[in-house]
Amino acid sequence: MKFNWKNSFFLLALSFSFFSCEEETTDVTFPSLEIPTTYESTAYESNASTELAIRTNLSELASKMQVGRTGARVDETELLAAFSQGNPSLKDITTTYYSDKVTNWLPELAKASGGTFDPLTAPIGEGGVYGGYLFDENGLEIEQVVEKGLFGAALYNHALTIIKGNEINAADIDRLVAIFGAHPSFKNSDAATENKDIFAAKYAARRDKNDGNGLYTSIKTNLITAKAAIEKGQDYNQDRDKALSDFRYNWEKSNMATVINYLLGTISKLNKTDVTDADRASALHSYSEAVGFVYGWKGISENDKSISDADIDQILEYMNVPANGNATSYTFVTDSFNQLPKLQSAIDKLKQVYKFTEQDMIDFEYNWVSEQDRK
Repeated sequence: MKFNWKNSFFLLALSFSFFSCEEETTDVTFPSLEIPTTYESTAYESNASTELAIRTNLSELASKMQVGRTGARVDETELLAAFSQGNPSLKDITTTYYSDKVTNWLPELAKASGGTFDPLTAPIGEGGVYGGYLFDENGLEIEQVVEKGLFGAALYNHALTIIKGNEINAADIDRLVAIFGAHPSFKNSDAATENKDIFAAKYAARRDKNDGNGLYTSIKTNLITAKAAIEKGQDYNQDRDKALSDFRYNWEKSNMATVINYLLGTISKLNKTDVTDADRASALHSYSEAVGFVYGWKGISENDKSISDADIDQILEYMNVPANGNATSYTFVTDSFNQLPKLQSAIDKLKQVYKFTEQDMIDFEYNWVSEQDRK
């Protein structure tokens, strides 16, 4: 029998084609990621030692600034040293934009300390204590602008370096828990007897109704999911990446929800029929916190946040703290009728940017930790 090479090659090619096509169209389906209900870590303090040290440094800087509330003089050199201490220091992890702002603001805080302030006669003098808070001559509480601004410009910015570093691992998620201000127990309370939430986590907890759908609860789920995905391996990288993206967005949203809370409080206090000095001082304090919460996000890459710098600039204009001009914060006290509507414009802008619902806006009026007496 004569061997037909032509037919043989044809059959071989056909066979190869058949098996190749079959291999290319075979799908591999991985089981859905099982997400635990609690966050587990056996070495949290060790893994997050750098972030816990950063938290300590921020608390120390805040304490040094708060000395000025008593009427005592604050030393400029000590404030700048507190901002620069540690490895990494707060200054090291802060965006260049906000670091420059802080190094200019701290001397202004020191200059205002030891004096007295009256918003009804501002901007005369260098500023001073009013109603238990230290304001500059323009009615801005620099202590709050620095501290609350660093939640975004330093803490969130540091979280970005962890997320965007070399291949992220489970220990890095512990670091994110810490820099957010939470603990693996996720207390959802800044009033807990132990492991209470601080910094950004503290305010996320206050905006969370504890109904399973809040921003703090979502952040907890995001971090649990990211850690579970990492521990399951590379096949779950898509779950990991989505969880970390959602974590960043929910952190940002909780920050801006608190801006809304404080601006609503400012408007309410200054819209009273009989406004007292205590009302004015408390209003300017809340307002200054809101300024810091917003301002700290300016300078973070627009690829790493939802709000644009242009929107932040617009909101700062509404708040009478233009990014490239002088603050006129005292006018919310001296000309409330004309100036307070601008704070409502800032609120409306944030609602638009983050697509907050009407129910969200109602909920943001409350400190839910206090309302529910969560310990």
